[in-house]
Amino acid sequence: MGNDELITSALRRFVKLGGLAGRVGVSVLGDQVLNLARSGSDREDHQRENLVRNAARIVETLGELKGAAMKVGQMLSLQDGLLPPEVAEVLRALQQETKPVPPEVIDLEIRSALDDYDELFESLDLEAFAAASIGQVHRGVLRDGRHVAVKIKYPLIDEIVTADLSNLKTILKALFTLVMDGDFDPIWKEVRDRLLEELDYKHEAENIRRMGELHAEIPEIIVPRVVDEASSRNVLTMEYVEGIPPGEACSDNYSQELKDRWGTVLVEFLLRGLLDHRMLHADPNLANFSFREDGRVVVYDYGCVKRVPTEVALGYADLMQAAIDDRKSEMPEILHRMGMFKEGDVPLPLELTDPWVEIFDPILAVAPPYTFGDDDEFFSRLIDLKLSTWSYTTDIRFPEDLIFIGRTFGGHFGNLSTLRATGPWRDLALEYARRPGNQ
Repeated sequence: MGNDELITSALRRFVKLGGLAGRVGVSVLGDQVLNLARSGSDREDHQRENLVRNAARIVETLGELKGAAMKVGQMLSLQDGLLPPEVAEVLRALQQETKPVPPEVIDLEIRSALDDYDELFESLDLEAFAAASIGQVHRGVLRDGRHVAVKIKYPLIDEIVTADLSNLKTILKALFTLVMDGDFDPIWKEVRDRLLEELDYKHEAENIRRMGELHAEIPEIIVPRVVDEASSRNVLTMEYVEGIPPGEACSDNYSQELKDRWGTVLVEFLLRGLLDHRMLHADPNLANFSFREDGRVVVYDYGCVKRVPTEVALGYADLMQAAIDDRKSEMPEILHRMGMFKEGDVPLPLELTDPWVEIFDPILAVAPPYTFGDDDEFFSRLIDLKLSTWSYTTDIRFPEDLIFIGRTFGGHFGNLSTLRATGPWRDLALEYARRPGNQ
């Protein structure tokens, strides 16, 4: 893939993105009209088929465009724990490695980003071993003998993302209004800000350093160190930290007991980031983690990190405590304090909140311990609940801070389901919700 193969024209990208939005929008509206004449089971079958068709359209277009467009597609794909398996399988293609940039282009990019490249590097493998939406990763060895992983941004990616942002806002707002009648601008601002942060590897380096400090006394989590002298806005060099790749870790090569341990470490990493550190690693793609046989987990990619406001963190602690104590009647008021309510500053009705609490009750049950991925009917129940409550949710207002928190929970739900992890989820939720800072 050379510069001429990247779709950089704002107009050309808008045409592609606009065509995608049009096809998906017409498909959704058409299916809604046809569903009026279908029976219950027939309606569900057609809705599922339509979801799969639209997922395939998203993968085809966003995977080709890369940049911010593909990143948004990857955000959708991370909800595989909350989607029908058929849809998740199609969207998962957006998490795979994309076609890498040619070696000669990468050589030019890193030399232009690092003036003292030849003095710093003994060698650099110009063939990428990982590629994604914003850049790709290479193995290297520094002059002092350290083995490193080097993230190098795609050429022209800043221009590509700039072109995407205005187009994506127009298109996503049109799709948003199909299902919600709230203010789209705060939601878009949150998405835009996180995307722009990922473009600046200096910002990611700061995230890594801070995460390393926060986890210095937590041996279960391994945060690679930044090599400052070999990093810039467009290049991020880190110590090379090996682990078992996710695909292998989730295979039969490793015991379920070890997978359960990894799952527990991931859940603590999530709860700690949300409630203790209030600095949440918000890109839970399973490819951003690798695993060790001693139960530790290596965490990569800190481009998307969400700083969680205190009131939001306290709200989540209250929600978990209320769910565990079976105080469902308090949920609407807790959500209201967090900024989630219906039009007119009206708390959500219990008829809306109770079913959602109940569907997740088994995860927080005293016994038996819940195994993610073990409930074959969970997805169908979740879809049924979404469909049955949809008409009551179109006027719900919620703070934009919840967007990436919800994305992170959904992504880790999928990760735990892939690991088929069993663990003390209730005890962990209680432990973190009851800590002094969350009272």
